[in-house]
Amino acid sequence: MRILIVEDDQELGKGLRAGLGQDGYAADWVLDAASAEHAIRLEHFDLVVLDLGLPGRDGLTLLKNLRQEGFCRPVLILTARDSVADRVAGLDAGGDDYLVKPFDLDELNARIRALIRRGNGQAAPLLRLGDLVIDLGARQVMLKERPVCMSPKEFAVLETLAINADQVVPRARLQETVYAWGDEVASNTLEVHVHNLRRKLGKDRIATVRGIGYRLDSEIRQ
Repeated sequence: MRILIVEDDQELGKGLRAGLGQDGYAADWVLDAASAEHAIRLEHFDLVVLDLGLPGRDGLTLLKNLRQEGFCRPVLILTARDSVADRVAGLDAGGDDYLVKPFDLDELNARIRALIRRGNGQAAPLLRLGDLVIDLGARQVMLKERPVCMSPKEFAVLETLAINADQVVPRARLQETVYAWGDEVASNTLEVHVHNLRRKLGKDRIATVRGIGYRLDSEIRQ
């Protein structure tokens, strides 16, 4: 999953990007509203983590503008503004959740997982696709009731395919899900992840749609 962090505090921004990256997210970070708008217009993000106290144009104005322009992905407000009036203003402007600094990274991750699930129409943390069960909260995979070990990147690819089960996910979309700005990506890296998933889940589980991308089938097709 791809996350955009909009935070002007250098130390916090770097820490958030590193922490979310360790959890398997492709996390990108910008410092101000103009950079956030530019990034969102050019690339796909599954969620935005937004500070309100940005330099120049503040986060609340940015949020209102994004919603007016039709941006519909979840936005988690992360700010030191802790009054009831501030929380109400943030939610009414289009925020989906509100977390006050200082915060615990585990709580932030839990809120992010919940927002991404709901943003993809999946309220429950478990995805069941035949004999394949994916726990989006615990980030665990079970096949025929047996655990399957996966790297964070493999899970990220599987999660995106599973949320869009029986639909073709473009190759570029999968790469955006797994890799943030500045990551070194070999030309065949995505293919390696898909190969590993097929080896672990069965070679017929993920179909290649030549010239477009990949499709995870909810049922094995004969």
